[in-house]
Amino acid sequence: MGAIDSHAQRPACAGPHDHVSALKFITCGSVDDGKSTLIGRLLVDSKSVLQDQLAGVQRSGETDLALLTDGLSAEREQGITIDVAYRYFATPGRKFIIGDAPGHEQYTRNMVTAASSADAAVVLVDATKLDWRNRGLELLPQTRRHSLLVNLLRVPSIVFAVNKLDAVDNPALAFDHIRAALGEFASAAGIPVRAIVPISALKGHNVVHAHPGWCGYDGLSLLQLLEQLDVAGAETAEPLSFPVQWVEKFSASADTRQGRRVFWGRVATGTVEAGQAVQVLPGGQIATVAQVLDHVRQPGTVAAGHSAGIVLDREVDVSRGDWLLAAGALEPSRQLSATVAWMDDEPLVAGRTYWALHGHRWVKARVQRIVHKLDINTLAEAQADHLEPNSIGHVDFTLQEPLATLPYLRSRVLGSLVLVDTATHKTSGAVLVRQELP
Repeated sequence: MGAIDSHAQRPACAGPHDHVSALKFITCGSVDDGKSTLIGRLLVDSKSVLQDQLAGVQRSGETDLALLTDGLSAEREQGITIDVAYRYFATPGRKFIIGDAPGHEQYTRNMVTAASSADAAVVLVDATKLDWRNRGLELLPQTRRHSLLVNLLRVPSIVFAVNKLDAVDNPALAFDHIRAALGEFASAAGIPVRAIVPISALKGHNVVHAHPGWCGYDGLSLLQLLEQLDVAGAETAEPLSFPVQWVEKFSASADTRQGRRVFWGRVATGTVEAGQAVQVLPGGQIATVAQVLDHVRQPGTVAAGHSAGIVLDREVDVSRGDWLLAAGALEPSRQLSATVAWMDDEPLVAGRTYWALHGHRWVKARVQRIVHKLDINTLAEAQADHLEPNSIGHVDFTLQEPLATLPYLRSRVLGSLVLVDTATHKTSGAVLVRQELP
């Protein structure tokens, strides 16, 4: 069940590095919940905006914070943000990377993309859109969907920010009822929520600076909370897996005295060092790592999350898209059971074939069967013969060629794939491996 620190007390930190490492977080919610205004407020109140930028977003003497992030005129005319915009700012305690994910339902795919690599998610809830006088109020479908998605994508820290409380008659009552509804939903869905914070992005309450006692809340401001959150650690405890991105052919440079090819990429899991036995996927050949180069071509050991060049002790057939795996540690399979976040306009049905991207490797994936669909309102698993756009379901796949995967709950890297339509080349779905089928 989800554990919620509703008063946002200071969480325990893993170590001093957490104050140095940049935190990558996303903002998500329904259309016009105030995401762009919130980001504008964070930038302005943390003094991360130049004076000439501020002058450019003045309207009748007032600062329109949303214009700091909604940069495209087409987005402003439609009243929605249509892409993920990344913003950077820093406080004395930490650096931040913000992903402003679209709120409109048809752009759920953009939110999934931003969440897949995020350390935290701020889910905005617009108090003015809810029946806040009713303690048994219903949350908006997008709030439920986005919360379920960021939890499925294993975003380590999830924070609910209840916005626009300055625009309701009784902010304290509204926050109390909305917080209760969010808590019940999170508990039923098994979503661990770090905090529920009342804010006013427009007025600045509890965004950068805390407003003790406002709405009956005496915890940290949103920014103070973000400064304390942990960053997602690299998956160094898993066996070595290395997706080959580029092959440097037959280098005769001093750092590869054998004159053999160098296989470059980013270590996905584990650690690579000279002397390790590795197996090539899909070829199956076994070789030994003769040398490892870091991103500046210096020899040494490279851990997950960092770029490396690998030289093998003998020439084997390796191309872009292949994987180098710790020999015998991972068992490739052609059968996958997965949770799918479906994002295509065309429904997902059994029998259809898509391209599946795993690392840099493309394989054909056939939909074997749809096991069930998740009802985002009741959280029940219902029988289904298709998945409509923006739905979530459990699907079994048969792959044309075997892949080495791990359950997504164990590895965000090895447990995730992207489905692409073979005809339109549109991104169709996010695949989170549940388990490999025998």
